[in-house]
Amino acid sequence: MTVYFTRHGETEWNREDRICGVTDLPLTELGIEQAEKMAEAVPSTVQHILCSPMKRARQTAIPVARRLNLVPTINRRLMEWNYGEYEGKGRYTEGFAEAKLEFGVRMPSGESVFDVVSRVYPLLQAIPKLYDEDVLIITHGGICRIIEAYARGMSRETFSNFFMGNCELRSWTI
Repeated sequence: MTVYFTRHGETEWNREDRICGVTDLPLTELGIEQAEKMAEAVPSTVQHILCSPMKRARQTAIPVARRLNLVPTINRRLMEWNYGEYEGKGRYTEGFAEAKLEFGVRMPSGESVFDVVSRVYPLLQAIPKLYDEDVLIITHGGICRIIEAYARGMSRETFSNFFMGNCELRSWTI
């Protein structure tokens, strides 16, 4: 079985290069176009869609669900990382990159890497027990970083610098 995963389409804060975790923003017009294009690239073998409950992920799921005639399953464990006091600030704000390397330390008023891993890994481990067919996960950049680390492993530095584009589609075979 193959698990596909993607980051939602563009939001206004993505365009402005701002840190967006738990702020529930909708897609821009470009984000909707990206979702439509990505939907065409999703293999027809996908039989299940798991989706973050956040607007930007749910909007990204619409064209895929329509094309494959599926109903997405909303899963709160796929919500974006809570970046705490970094939320809404510029991506290159002092201390942000370093905070992503402190796996056991929570971002001020937010979550640590370990917090996010503790909610996402059990979901990833359950997928082959719950599903026999290919799955698509529609989520966020921070969660895609966690999924990529789970699927392939990566160093702390690679983890900190990992970036997935809006509606980029990746996969791993279980």
